[in-house]
Amino acid sequence: MKNPQLNSNGELTHLLSIEGLPKSIIEHILTTADAFASVGDREVKKVPLLRGKSVFNLFFENSTRTRTTFEIAAKRLSADVINLNINASSTSKGESLLDTVDNLAAMQADMFVVRHAQSGAPYLIAEHLIRTNAQHIHVVNAGDGRHAHPTQGLLDMYTIRHYKKDFTGLTVAIVGDILHSRVARSDIHALTTLGCPEVRVIGPRTLLPSHVEQMGVKVFHDMAEGLKGVDVVIMLRLQNERMNGALLPSAQEFFKSYGLTPEKLAHAKPDAIVMHPGPMNRGVEIDSAVADGKQAVILPQVTFGIAVRMAVMSIVAGN
Repeated sequence: MKNPQLNSNGELTHLLSIEGLPKSIIEHILTTADAFASVGDREVKKVPLLRGKSVFNLFFENSTRTRTTFEIAAKRLSADVINLNINASSTSKGESLLDTVDNLAAMQADMFVVRHAQSGAPYLIAEHLIRTNAQHIHVVNAGDGRHAHPTQGLLDMYTIRHYKKDFTGLTVAIVGDILHSRVARSDIHALTTLGCPEVRVIGPRTLLPSHVEQMGVKVFHDMAEGLKGVDVVIMLRLQNERMNGALLPSAQEFFKSYGLTPEKLAHAKPDAIVMHPGPMNRGVEIDSAVADGKQAVILPQVTFGIAVRMAVMSIVAGN
């Protein structure tokens, strides 16, 4: 089956998911991001790669960090950025998603950055653009349902590569609400594609997808055991808004078993880094002493996110 993200030459024209992306494309994105990330001075230079192009941010779901970093990234590429407050727009009056897309396409859009609560919405939009002869418009998935969050996965890989240089000797643990996490799925696909030899998932049975082992991960239900000797710890937020029914006794119980404290982190390697896609629930999945500690790289992740999103947008737009 043809990968809808790639054109006939195998080049990236949409970014919908990390799943199915060749290693060479992931590495190309990370290397391109290097050119935009001069982290020493926290300054990402403005470049004219998307001058004259219109980037529409279509966020059908709330997001502060992702939307803001996409907006900054597009502006640093010199694009015109249009933020649509979808909740207050035509879709709330009953217009369908694809009608909205058609109307925006008629406004000379060049790129849609889409976040949607339904898994697969960005694929639907990309396929619709091909059918309606608007394939010059590129789609970037900024998170869809429980399915994928490819730019977060890429910025996580960029962060790991920055601190650990190479993936081939690493043990990475992803901890918490794997079941509802699109970030976990994107991270697992990226890590296994980049040659990480051991990816672990740690969490209670109620928050792990059934058959998660088939994604090539090792499953642990105990933090001390799961964190033993790891190089990277990726903590996940409890996705209360996606949970149906009581999957957990209480936030306090969760913290006791699975919250990352200095004592639990001591089981990892002394130079292990701690990551979190945000927003953090302090005292639920992570202790403030860890979040603000010297092993946390949570704020650099956000900074790297701008460079990675600049790389993605410049590559899909053909530069």
